[in-house]
Amino acid sequence: MQDHEQSTKTESAYRLLRRDILATRLKPGAPMKLSTLRESYGIGWTPLREALSRLEAEGLVTAISNRGFAVAPVSREELDDLTRARLAVEMPLLIESIQNGDSAWESAVVTAHYRLSRCKVSVERFSESEVDEWDEKHAGFHTALISAARSRWLTRFQATISDQLRRHHRFLSLAPTIRAAAGMSAGYEEAVSALEDAMAIEHHTELMEAALDRDIERARTLMAEHIGFTVNVYVQSEDGGRASPLLAQSVPGLASK
Repeated sequence: MQDHEQSTKTESAYRLLRRDILATRLKPGAPMKLSTLRESYGIGWTPLREALSRLEAEGLVTAISNRGFAVAPVSREELDDLTRARLAVEMPLLIESIQNGDSAWESAVVTAHYRLSRCKVSVERFSESEVDEWDEKHAGFHTALISAARSRWLTRFQATISDQLRRHHRFLSLAPTIRAAAGMSAGYEEAVSALEDAMAIEHHTELMEAALDRDIERARTLMAEHIGFTVNVYVQSEDGGRASPLLAQSVPGLASK
């Protein structure tokens, strides 16, 4: 009974910390002092340490020698690498899912798309709760698209890559662009436009229709373009429209954005 209770507390601590790391409420690179976390989250010492160890194994937390833990950092180089990894892993999963998907898969994709379409968002008036909701529904849509794939290892890799990309996109692209949109900072018009493109339901609708039509080549093209839209928010907000050579080679059309 005591072991079960301890396990439940650890799971709760893990989920709370993981949620706030992915949402970047716990900022990348920030120290994770056990005393502060214990007070903020009302978590005991043992569940907290065990939760941090699990998060370290997932690459969301780093252990610093003699200094405890910190939230894993984000960087442009890591974003480049993760984007190329997403293309390499998610594309074959999408194709496999289209080939194997049955009526239940089709229903799951349509339902996930409907839920995403109900998230009416405005870049200029985004609240944190709206960002959370859109992020959750957007991830749910992409998860539904590949849910009929049979490769367990690729699916595991995709989930890890997706979590890391969500942190990078949120901290490096989404948050600064939304802040700029609120004040309409000079020079951010392109980034705001890129964010609106990336979040537009129309691209997701086209991707859904291609998948349901079992049009693999069109779905492949649309997925690559969709990834390009997402990366372009960062390119416009931080690089003035200049994509890195590796990303320009990996993501069709990105070099010309």
